[in-house]
Amino acid sequence: MWVMVLFDLPTETKKDRRNASLFRKRLIKDGFSMFQFSIYLRHCTSRENAEVHIKRVKMNLPPLGHVGIMTITDKQFGMMELFYGVKEVDKPGMTQQLELF
Repeated sequence: MWVMVLFDLPTETKKDRRNASLFRKRLIKDGFSMFQFSIYLRHCTSRENAEVHIKRVKMNLPPLGHVGIMTITDKQFGMMELFYGVKEVDKPGMTQQLELF
């Protein structure tokens, strides 16, 4: 399962820029990777694990701006087609899952 955070945050004042930067840094600290400038992705092993990270994002919401959180399955993510200009590019790699017996 993938958690996708999409956001549009104000950057007009110094305080706004600081809040936007802090929000992005917290996403990265929680294991999200930048997909596009205002879209961050994180792979989760289960729905329960995704809920933990969604809850963390909600705790770190900036005071202003728009933030959306979406979950998609591995199958849905695998059907995505990515292009850079007219050239097709590979999808971001999945993180390796470790199993303990």
